[in-house]
Amino acid sequence: MLNLRWVRLTICMVLLGAGGVCAQAPPLDLVHKQAPAFVRVDLAGRKIRLKDYRGKVVLLNFWATWCAPCQVELPRFAEWQKTYGAQGFQVLAISMDDNAAPVRRTARRLHLDFPVLMGNAKLGEAYGGVLGLPITFLIDRDGKVVDRIKGETDLHALEREIQTVLREP
Repeated sequence: MLNLRWVRLTICMVLLGAGGVCAQAPPLDLVHKQAPAFVRVDLAGRKIRLKDYRGKVVLLNFWATWCAPCQVELPRFAEWQKTYGAQGFQVLAISMDDNAAPVRRTARRLHLDFPVLMGNAKLGEAYGGVLGLPITFLIDRDGKVVDRIKGETDLHALEREIQTVLREP
């Protein structure tokens, strides 16, 4: 199977050589589709499988320690985990940092009480490309993506959306 990244790069090089313009391919639209499965190890060393959260509403957040909006959102996500966890809500935070040490420090400083995982390019590509952070996915109890929010989140609107999805059977 061809690597899609290499195909895009080759097309881009041909276009540039011909005097054309090379644009980034549009992100994969996952809304109303099954969330891509993954297995990652969290900072505590536990194996985290997205499929194990079937039956819960999952807020999947791609972030990084250097991302200013992420530093605002993550503490709110921790509050929501406490508030809505008993109703079947789960936050999973995927850091796109290259090194786990600053992620551990940030998770401690922000008192994150939900699984924090280290991401990679392959996982980012599975979610349509993670170019620019934060990117947040809201996943329903059946594992389908309900919403994709790129960039700084309107926290009030997202919380209302979470409440709505939590009420759905």
